[in-house]
Formats: sequence, structure tokens, C-alpha cells
Amino acid sequence: MNRDSTPGSRAPWALGIDIGGTFTDIVLHNERSGAVCSHKELTTPADPAQGVLAGIGVLFGREGIEPAEVGRIVHATTLFTNALIERKGAQTGLITTAGFRDVLEIGTERKYELYDNFIRMPEPLVRRSLRIDVAERMAPDGSVEVALDEAAVIEAGRLLLGRGVQSVAIVFLHSYAHPAHERRARDLLQAEFPELFVSISSEVIPEIREYERTSTTVANAYVKPLASRYLGDLEARVRGLGIDAGIFMMLSSGGFTHVDEARRVPVQLLESGPAAGALSAAYFGNRSNRHALLAFDMGGTTAKLAMIDDGQPTIAYKFEAARERRFRPESGLPLSITTIELIEIGAGGGSIASVDGVGLLKVGPQSAGASPGPACYARGGTDPTVTDAALLLGYLDPHSFANGTIAISEDAARKAFAPLGDATGLDALELAWGVYDVVNENMAGAARMHIAENGKDPRRYALLATGGGGPLHACAVARKLGISQVICPPSAGVASAVGLLVAPVRVDRSVSIARAMRELDWDVLEKQYRELEDDAKQVSAASGAGASVTIRRAADIRYVGQGFELVIDLPAGPYDQSCLPVILECFEEEYRRIFRRTPQSEAEIINIRVSVQAPALHASSGLTHQEAEAGAEALKGTRTVCFGTGGARVAANVYTRALLGAGSEIAGPAIIEEPVSTLVVPPGGRVAVDMSGNLIVTLEASRMNQDGEYRDARATV
Repeated sequence: MNRDSTPGSRAPWALGIDIGGTFTDIVLHNERSGAVCSHKELTTPADPAQGVLAGIGVLFGREGIEPAEVGRIVHATTLFTNALIERKGAQTGLITTAGFRDVLEIGTERKYELYDNFIRMPEPLVRRSLRIDVAERMAPDGSVEVALDEAAVIEAGRLLLGRGVQSVAIVFLHSYAHPAHERRARDLLQAEFPELFVSISSEVIPEIREYERTSTTVANAYVKPLASRYLGDLEARVRGLGIDAGIFMMLSSGGFTHVDEARRVPVQLLESGPAAGALSAAYFGNRSNRHALLAFDMGGTTAKLAMIDDGQPTIAYKFEAARERRFRPESGLPLSITTIELIEIGAGGGSIASVDGVGLLKVGPQSAGASPGPACYARGGTDPTVTDAALLLGYLDPHSFANGTIAISEDAARKAFAPLGDATGLDALELAWGVYDVVNENMAGAARMHIAENGKDPRRYALLATGGGGPLHACAVARKLGISQVICPPSAGVASAVGLLVAPVRVDRSVSIARAMRELDWDVLEKQYRELEDDAKQVSAASGAGASVTIRRAADIRYVGQGFELVIDLPAGPYDQSCLPVILECFEEEYRRIFRRTPQSEAEIINIRVSVQAPALHASSGLTHQEAEAGAEALKGTRTVCFGTGGARVAANVYTRALLGAGSEIAGPAIIEEPVSTLVVPPGGRVAVDMSGNLIVTLEASRMNQDGEYRDARATV
């Protein structure tokens, strides 16, 4: 455990660190005064901690903050997700029940493209030669059908080590309910081979379904050595700066936990960065009394979209990593983890534009990333990217980009677009608008699909834009979706890192029980819930939660004979026989909401779940951002920008966001700049600054004259 495990207990500043594919975002929040300051540093893929330390040094030096003033650190990273996608995790082995060696390849025996004769299924993380089955078998009722062959377990460990394996997953049949064999096998391996990392399914994901349980445990084993090394190295280097604070890790579920729990089950961290972005969107939306939001987060490599209803992001209990086809379910590695539900789109500032074989303009999913980055960064990149297009369109200021820490070159961007011009016969400005419009349509199209799959209408939502690229594209994406309102929070470019600092302590636990409702032993059910709650409360206490925690119970319920369940929120316990009608009513109400009818059949509970949460902020002040100086002029000047095909240009006023006080109003076209992001307001849009500091953009139909140019619309403050 860290020496200081109570957030905010020793010093006033909290530090949020979010490592993305292109930028590492660093935010400092004073938990006494509420003050916030931030910095963006280019990510260093070869050594992510290097970019973190460099960014911390810049921010501390700029703000005059001493390392000893930091009381807690909350961290999110894409490192483990990228390891899965790029197959750069540890050499991993699998020890399983005799006869179940090929579960990873058999899967569910379903093709995600039924008629594709050349379909490519996700490649298992463990090749067949590193999967060993051993004699053992537990029955569903816990009786031992075949005793564990302990000598075979030790021999399997010796064989795997000899083949270069660093980490082992142990997955035995029915261990979700009866883990004795798995625990014994783990103890044997750790005693005989202490250098071996071991993950057992009964600790990672004690739920039914062999393929999903095996896939999740293997993924945990695959990234566990990487997580252990990285977190240990980061902790040591942060201590070397003089920061003696607790380090906590963001979870995919939208909460954080202590670093030791993250080392134990790193698979829980895969979507930590996007989850923080969704939490940040919910936080800032609630401050403006907007509770139905599409959280749109666009960074340098990808864009993410999450739906927020009633002020809370949607939670899912399944996730697919490393999909062969981005929008095709069951084309990736299934992982049974608790996560904020979102979609990820291969569209970011570094997305590369190209022309395909039939002359059509394509954008992404290939990205220039942080190294070499977009061409305009002049760091070796030569491919035209979305950021280059935004610069050519006039949306970005070369002198103030990323708070002046990165010099960007319009000449380099124009040079990168030259080959596309030769291929299409279009000039650089027309191509830049085409790239901007295509990437916006890519994101809007993915959003339409996601929203429709959830049975929702995008027009009832406001679009809240975060990330370095979100405000640049938000109004255009909103118009394509028929959304009339866009919200841009303060420090939008580092909102995921801000989300780390408003995240609650959260611990989720689950276990399979697979019982028909009429067969439930209610005393046993209550005991099982209590055991999960006690375990979760221990971890939350170690993560800094006080005595005031919120406990939520849920269950996966289905009708007998069905193959999949609905996750149903349940009332608080304790439970007894009298609770049966209440639980059935909760299930039937949700079933009718989704399917419009309920079959006349018996219901059964498959999994039970608990979630323990502690309050997010440890200071009453919340987050406050720099206020406008009295009498200061927000209008910086004007810039000629492009808002359409044919190279149509319009003069847009340019504003410094920090100088726009609450109550200010602006008419588009306008550019509103802050150190970490730029908001583009098209003609017909109007901006109001609300009391929370959010920019509220109301979009109207575009107004063009007969020549196809936008009418002039001057902004006033």
C-alpha cells in the first residue's frame, strides 16, 4: 500500500494524469480553494512515464507549486489497452481443466459476419502450445469429481517457464462458485516459481460462461507484468520528484482504486481514460443543469462517445477489446468487466487522410499519433492529418497552440496536402474542408448507430465536447446529428484528467449463483451479498473512502431457457422471502421497457452484483476556473476562416476564453481559444457563458448568400 492512502489528507493539491495516444494531460486541483490549472505534454510512447514527469515539471514550474503540496494522484492510461491491441503484452500461458484447452479458439462458435468466407476471428492472446490442461474437475454443486493433480500443475508451470512464459492464467471448470482447486494451483505455482505472475479466474471474474471467463482472465494475465513494472516505475519516479502522495488508478467503471488493487486486476483499467472523460462530461453537464448528454471526447488518436441520462453515464458489464472490425460486435476479445458504456471511433487530430483506389477521400483510422505527429508539428510527420486540415481552415492559431508549447507550421501542413491535391485536382483549402467534413461524418455516423442501438433520439440530448479536438468539431458533428445545443466546459482539452479528480472511489464485485427464483435460499442469498459488500468495502477503505459509502445491489436475471440476462438494480437488503415479488417486479418492469412484453415463464438469477462508492470530492469548493478580469478585453481580433466547400471564407472574431465572464454572449462565426482547446462556432451559432463557466452554443440553420458565402455576423460581448 502507499504511505498516504487517504486522498487529500496531507496536502491541498490533487494531481490528475491521463496518458492518451498523442498527448499526456496533467491537471492540478486545489481541494481547498477549488483552483484548477493544467498542461498538455506530448506522450512519449517508448517510456510513458517520461512524458508524465516532463509535464509535471512544466506545470509545477509555471504555477509555482512545490511537490510536497500534492496530497493525492489519480492516474489513467491507455498503456494496457494498447498492449492488447498491438499484442505487446507479456508471454502468457494458460492452465485449465482437462478437455478445455481450446476454449479460446472455440469461443461461442458464432461468426460476426455470417457470409464472409474469409472472415478473420480475433487471435487468442495465448498460442496453443502455451495452453496446458491438467486433471481436475469440480461439479456445479461443489463436489470433487476429479481431484487436482498437483504434480501436473507444478510440471505445467515448469514447462511454461521453460518456454519463456512470464504470466499464467488459471481457469478451472465451475471455479466461479467453487474456487478451491484454482486457489491451490495458484499457491503451488507461487511457492515453486515466485517469479511467475499468476491470475486466477475466481478472483478476476467469478462468473459463468467459460469463454468469457477464460478470455478475461487471460487478458488480465497478459497485461499484469506490464502493469506491475509500469506502476512500480511510475511510483518510484514520482517519489523521486519529492511527491509523497497516494497514487490511485482510474477504473473503466468510472471510479478509482488504490494502486495495489490495480496491480492485482489491471484488466479493470482498460477503458480508464475514456471513462474519466464521460465522468467529466456528467460533472460539467450537471453544473449547467443539463442531465441528458452525449459526451463527445476527441483526442489526437481516437474519439469517444458516451450517453449520459439523468446525469449519469450508462454502465455496462461487458466489453470487447481489439476488434477486428471496429463497429462489429463479437469481432473482438470479450471481457467481463464493469465499464462506462461508450464507443470508440478511429478519428482524432492525428488521423491520416488519403485517397483510395477509386479516388474517394478517406480519413483514418491510421494515425500519426504522438510520434511523429501531424505534419504541422514539424517533427518528422509528412502525412496530411485532421489537425493539419484545421490549421489550413484557420481554426488554429500557430502561435498559441497547446499554450505555445508546440510550434505548428502552416507551410508544413500545406506541403503535406500537396500529394492529395495532385491525386484529386483540388487545392489545399478544398481538401482541408473535405477532410474536416469527412471526419465529422465518420464520427456522426458512428454516433447515430450507437444512439439508435440504445433506442434513443439524439435530438433530446445536448452534445458536451471535451478533448483537444472535441470543441473544434463539436458544432459540425451536432448539426449532422440534428442536435441544437453544444456545451464546452472550462479546460475542455484536459477534461479526462479533470474527470479523474471528480471520480468517486468505486469497487464492483460479482459472483454467479445460477438459481431459479423459486429455489432461492434467501438466507444464503443475503449472506452472499454481504460477503461481496464486505470485500468491496475493504478495498474502498484502502482507497481512501470514509465510513460514508453508498452500496448498490444488482442482479443478472433472465427467464428460464433464455441465453442472456438483464442487469437489474435491486432495492437495498436485507432480503427474505417477502422480497420475491419486489425483485420480480423490478425485473419485469425493465423487461417490458426493452421488449414491450413479458413471457409467461419462470425467472432465474444468474449473477449477483454489488457496487460500493464513496463521494467524489474531498473539498466543499468543487472545481473553479480562472475568472475574467474586470475590464479586460476578450476580443483578440479577427481571423479569416473557411466554413464550406469551394474555399468560401468568412471573417470570424477570435476570443480569449479566460476573459469571457459569466453572462457574455457571442454570435458566430467565432473562434474561442484557451490554452488546451479551441471552440469553433459556425455562422448561425450563438454562445452564452453560464454561471458555471460552461460555454453554451445554440445552433441555428446556416445562413448563406446567393454566392454560397456566409453572411457576416459580428460577435458582441
